[in-house]
Amino acid sequence: MGRVQDKVVFITGAARGQGRAHAIRLAEEGADIIAVDICTDIATNAYPLAGPEDLEETVREVEKLDRRIVARTADVRDPAALKAAVADGVSELGRLDAVVAQAGICPLGTQDAQAFLDAVTVDFNGVVNAVDAALPHLADGGSVVATGSLAALVAGSTDNPNNGFGGLGYSLAKRSVAAFVNDLALVLAPRKSRANAVHPTNCDTDMLNSDLMYRQFRPDLDNPTRADALPAFPVMSAMGVPYVQPRDVADAVLFLVSDESRYVTGMQLRVDAGGYVRRRPQQPPF
Repeated sequence: MGRVQDKVVFITGAARGQGRAHAIRLAEEGADIIAVDICTDIATNAYPLAGPEDLEETVREVEKLDRRIVARTADVRDPAALKAAVADGVSELGRLDAVVAQAGICPLGTQDAQAFLDAVTVDFNGVVNAVDAALPHLADGGSVVATGSLAALVAGSTDNPNNGFGGLGYSLAKRSVAAFVNDLALVLAPRKSRANAVHPTNCDTDMLNSDLMYRQFRPDLDNPTRADALPAFPVMSAMGVPYVQPRDVADAVLFLVSDESRYVTGMQLRVDAGGYVRRRPQQPPF
């Protein structure tokens, strides 16, 4: 039996990257999946988002593991679409045990005010909307996992004015996710359910492997390549690694969805290779 055998997990942003990794890792351990993704681009976000073919690949990967999956195209900014997707999934799969609010964008490098709003409405409102859609169906003892970001926890990173208004919105949204999870944990506690956040450092996904991110890490170059940016990536860790893999984050999500974490709630779990502790102010002696 797997660590999440026969649980049903709702995952946003499931078409590729971390969302797909979560779907596959949970399916490996026995879960069935309700998967949603926008499957189209957002104008203020400079790198391409997942498409329908990516969501289809997630479906294939989960089904190869002999687990069931209900996949829907839905924008996390649209509460009605998320509620319909969850209702379809629960109708077909019979229950809901966890939600992983993963969907996110990082519209850096623009002074367009809409980029600020898009980052906030996708990266924070999208988390709230996912929980709102899931909560009426979520079994007692269930789990909510939301994706934050190391960069948002470190002042002067994505909120640096040089990163534009989208970066400011990203930081606000991800900090708000951390605060939301902290209070949601208290709200869910009477049901023996829990709420936790994971905060990855650089993760080896399409978001990181984009011209936009290469320019952020190598602003000294006009047209940096991945090879140019790679030596700069380790600045976000203490272990000297350029990034973590989606599977590394998925392993943390698996723990938080499983009953192994039944008394773990309100946690800010950083999968960051020591990036946060490298930057934190020195603590006073006790």
